[in-house]
Amino acid sequence: MNSQDKQNEGSQRRSFILTLMAIIPGMMMVMIDSTAMNVAIPSLSKDFGVSFSTLQWVITGYMLAMSVTIPLAGWFSDRLGSAKAYIITIIMFVIGSLLCALAQNSLQLTVCRIIQGLGGGMVQPIGMAMIFRLAPENKKGQVMGMLGIPMLLAPASGPVLSGWLLELIGWQWIFLINLPLGMISVYLGIRYLLKANALRPSQSAYYKQSLDIAGFFLAPIAFVLLALSMNVDASQGLLWVLRAVSVILLIWLWFHETRHPQPILALQAFRKVSFRRGIFVSRIQYAALNGSLVFIPQYLQHFKGYSPFQAGLVMSMLAITSGLLMPVGGRLFDKVGIRPLAGLGLGTISLALFLLSQIGQNVGGGLIGGMVGLLGIGMGLCMMSLNTYILQSAPSDLISRVTPLTSASSNLVIPIAIAGLSNFLALRANARITMAGGSAALAEMKGYSDTFLLAACIALSGALFSLVLGSKRHS
Repeated sequence: MNSQDKQNEGSQRRSFILTLMAIIPGMMMVMIDSTAMNVAIPSLSKDFGVSFSTLQWVITGYMLAMSVTIPLAGWFSDRLGSAKAYIITIIMFVIGSLLCALAQNSLQLTVCRIIQGLGGGMVQPIGMAMIFRLAPENKKGQVMGMLGIPMLLAPASGPVLSGWLLELIGWQWIFLINLPLGMISVYLGIRYLLKANALRPSQSAYYKQSLDIAGFFLAPIAFVLLALSMNVDASQGLLWVLRAVSVILLIWLWFHETRHPQPILALQAFRKVSFRRGIFVSRIQYAALNGSLVFIPQYLQHFKGYSPFQAGLVMSMLAITSGLLMPVGGRLFDKVGIRPLAGLGLGTISLALFLLSQIGQNVGGGLIGGMVGLLGIGMGLCMMSLNTYILQSAPSDLISRVTPLTSASSNLVIPIAIAGLSNFLALRANARITMAGGSAALAEMKGYSDTFLLAACIALSGALFSLVLGSKRHS
């Protein structure tokens, strides 16, 4: 390689790093904000003089707003270009953050959080699609693996940052801190992203057709109703009505989108066998891992007497080990492909969940932290590698519409998995009462063990199914 080639390669590397610096801070800002409010609700309830359940709509409204805009991210970025769409959504998120900081009551805060969520819902799928497009072909796995670190650390650090700001200054700064971060992201986006040819509006006639109006309404309504049915406190009858209507709308959406010449969601990607198999294995991983993670801190606090902070320290092992392993998983993906990584990662998750199902009252927090760390190792090996495999399996001209599809599907799988495992936990706890000699506490502990065992079996089935994935990285 002559000096000119080396200079060109160095220039391309610097340009790519600068574009990453424009994209990743905005994505992290949105992900931090999605979890930061969880610890602020008690303080807000006291400041505004309203009940805890009323303030829950500050979180629920934000989540529902994100569910509305995720399906629209692909169409929006295709029409305006990914760079312009990303900058506009960041600006909308920053405006929503400023309005949240100025809110005087719970209703105003809820409305402003909805505005914030309308912008925030599109940031992650647009950002991920941009990074995948700009990454060098032979290093996509490595780049996506590195991207997994901020994607994991951002939501994990949200509650910590929020708690620090609440004690030091006030809840308004949970939102005001987004202003300088957002302005930096907008500045870097204008300076570096708008120059990238790959991020400009598509010139294909496919993307110049009229908007899929039916899909435009069907997708958000279906996703919102399903998310609402999993996250509101209402009668069982109403919840089942919401779930039934959302499922009917999802089926209608599927048949409509697969027949429409320019669908809002790229369901035609499912025609490829490798894409279908990759999505299936990835969603098994999401169901087993994310579905069971909510039960570990509950177990620690109910049966080990841990404080929320102590339980958080144990759970931090997940972020540490997965953050260390994600770059390794990305590099290995570029060399050996997805099959060994998916099998080993899901197998490790299954082993960790099986060990968690065997813990008793005498097991210390350090050992439980090691099991949580083992979960993180499995997650680090397979999560971003599976995402990269899925995107590489999709038609290259549909990447901007595939990332909203994958984001929306994960948003559906996780609450369904949590709800399903929660119901299983309740059923097993009731069934174990006679075996526990009438002790409700012991029966519930055994119920947790059975739930972790079920999640382990789900992860193991994903490891076995990963054997049908391509042996080499998709080219």
